[in-house]
Amino acid sequence: MPHSLPEDFIRQMSGQLGDELEPFLASYEGLRAYGLRLQPQKVQPGSPLWEQLAAMFGLEPVPWCPTGYYYREETRPGKHPFHAAGLYYLQEPSAMSSAELLAPAKGETVLDLAAAPGGKSTQLSAMIGPDGLLVSNEIHPARAQILAENIERMGAANTIVVQSPPDRLAERFPRFFDKIMLDAPCSGEGMFRKDKAAREEWSPAHVEMCAARQLDIFRHALAMLKKGGTIAYSTCTFNRKENEELVSAVLREYPALTLLRTERLWPHKVRGEGHFVAVLRLVGEETEEPQSRKSGKAGRPDKPGPLSAQTAEAWRLFREFAETAFTRKELLPPGEPLLFGEQLYWLPSGREGRFRSALLAGLKSPRPGLHLASIRKKRVEPAHALALAMPTAAFRRTVSFPASSPELAAYLRGEVLPAPSDLPDGWVPVCADCQPLGWAKCAAGQLKNHYPKGLRSR
Repeated sequence: MPHSLPEDFIRQMSGQLGDELEPFLASYEGLRAYGLRLQPQKVQPGSPLWEQLAAMFGLEPVPWCPTGYYYREETRPGKHPFHAAGLYYLQEPSAMSSAELLAPAKGETVLDLAAAPGGKSTQLSAMIGPDGLLVSNEIHPARAQILAENIERMGAANTIVVQSPPDRLAERFPRFFDKIMLDAPCSGEGMFRKDKAAREEWSPAHVEMCAARQLDIFRHALAMLKKGGTIAYSTCTFNRKENEELVSAVLREYPALTLLRTERLWPHKVRGEGHFVAVLRLVGEETEEPQSRKSGKAGRPDKPGPLSAQTAEAWRLFREFAETAFTRKELLPPGEPLLFGEQLYWLPSGREGRFRSALLAGLKSPRPGLHLASIRKKRVEPAHALALAMPTAAFRRTVSFPASSPELAAYLRGEVLPAPSDLPDGWVPVCADCQPLGWAKCAAGQLKNHYPKGLRSR
C-alpha cells in the first residue's frame, strides 16, 4: 500500500511527522478496523440483547465512544436482520469521536451541516434524546436520500433531513442551534487505506481547494450558532492546511470564538483510520454581524396556527389507528402533524418549540420529520419508519420470529406468511427476536407483507 500512495502525500507527511513517518506508512499494510455503534434506545449495555450481539459479532469497546464497538469482519453484522431493525449503525471507529467531543446534552437543538451518509447524525440524534431536535443537512440529492434512509432505519423521531446549501440555511436559521457538527468535505487522506478513489483524486491543489471551501462553509455554520454554543469541526484528513491552519484562520477572523480542544487520531497510534476534531465555542460579540442578520431575515418561527382541514382529518384518522395499535398515547416528541399529499409526518419542534412548519417553506426536505402513515381514501397505512421508531413495548400486539428463522427470511424477501390463529385482523409489526422490522396486515389467516420493496432481500 505505501508504494501506491501519492509521492507528494508522502513528502507532505514526512515534513509533518518526521521520525514517525515509518510507523505511519507501515500502518497502511495492516488490516483496517471495523466498527459498529449501538442505538442506545434499542440496546442497553449489559442487557441480554447486548450479550447476544457481543457474542455474535465478537464486540470489543471503542475507547472514545461508549456506544461504539469493534467487530470481527467475518461476522458481517450488516447482513443480519438486527441491522435492518436499526439496533446498530456500521461506522468507522475513528469517525465516532467527533460527536462524542461535541457532546450535545439532552434536549438541545443541533445541526449536522454536511451529514451524509448519517453516522454522526444518528449518533447525535441518540445523544440529544426525544426532547432534542436535530436538523441533518446534505446538499447532494442522492446522498440526502441515503441520509434519510439511515435516519429512518435507526428510528430517529427527533430528526429532520433537509437538502440545502449552507448559505441558504444560514439565512433561515441565524443563531438557532446550541451545537453544530461540521464534518467538512475534505481531501480524505485518512481514508486512503480503504478508499482507492480518495488516493487517486488527491493532489496538493485538491488540498488547497478543500481548505478554501471548508473556510467558506465554516463561516455559514458560525452564523447559525447561538452565543455560548459549540461547534465541532472535523475532517478525515491529515494535512495541517485543512486542520490546524484552517482553525487558526477561523480564530483570527472571529475573535468571539475560543478553541476548547483539538484531537487527532492516527492509524499508527489507534485502532482506526485518521481523524481530526476541533471543538470551538462562540462567546462575546462578533466583530461583524452575520449575513443572515444583515439581510433582515430573522428566521423566527411563527406560532403554531390551526391545522388545515386536510391535515386535521389525516391526524384524526391516524390517532384512531394509534389507539388500536399502541398501548399508550404519548409516543411522539414535541411537534406537530404535517401533511404532504397523502403522506402524514410528525415534525419535531424541539424542547423549546422553536421549529415550526413555516421554517421548512421553500426548503427541500427528503424527511420532514417522522413518517407516520399514508392516508388513502380515509384508510391509514402505517409507515415503515413508524415501526422502527417505536419500542416493542409500545405495540399492543406483535408477531415475532427468531432472527435466523426461515419465516423471517421470507418476510424480508417480501413474501406472504401464515398468520397465528389467535391474531386478529389488522396491522401488526413483524419482529426479529422481538425487535420491530416492519409492518404486515393480518387478513384471512395471512400476514400480507408490507416490508418496503426497495429494502427486500433477494
